[in-house]
Amino acid sequence: MLNGPSILIIDDDTTFSAVLGRSLSRRGCQIETAEEPESAIQKARSMQPQYVVLDLKLGDYSGLTLVEPLKEALPQQSRILVLTGYASIPTAVEAIKLGAFNYLPKPTDADTVLATLEGKATTEPDKPPQRPMSLRRLEWEQIQRVLNEHDGNISAAARALGIHRRTLQRKLSKRPVKH
Repeated sequence: MLNGPSILIIDDDTTFSAVLGRSLSRRGCQIETAEEPESAIQKARSMQPQYVVLDLKLGDYSGLTLVEPLKEALPQQSRILVLTGYASIPTAVEAIKLGAFNYLPKPTDADTVLATLEGKATTEPDKPPQRPMSLRRLEWEQIQRVLNEHDGNISAAARALGIHRRTLQRKLSKRPVKH
């Protein structure tokens, strides 16, 4: 019965990966999961999946640091989809630059993930915002961009932003603000 695509889900949230994995399995996909960078690379090499669903934040690691090693370990036609609960424009751009196929914000469902991986996702053109981004959202976007430029190093990012490290940590611990 399992004749669908093979998918490796790399996420430190075991509940999310289990739910997504079960949903994709019901759609005929062959699923493997990994929670840590080392085991993810090993499973990618041994499994050779068609698709990888990669969480942006893996505990203390940035999932973006895995994109290039995964691209080296996978067949050339494999696609990497980055998922995150902390979506921002700079991280989406960086993910694509590093070689990810696409980028989706969490929460998302199995149908959206599968359609995106297979290149069948329909996207409507973005409508211009009704109002400009809030100052808090602009601050969040800037923090994410600078943090990304410093490879996730909070101390270096705090110095570049001209704020104390603890202040930056406090800002990062809060949920991202809406537009």
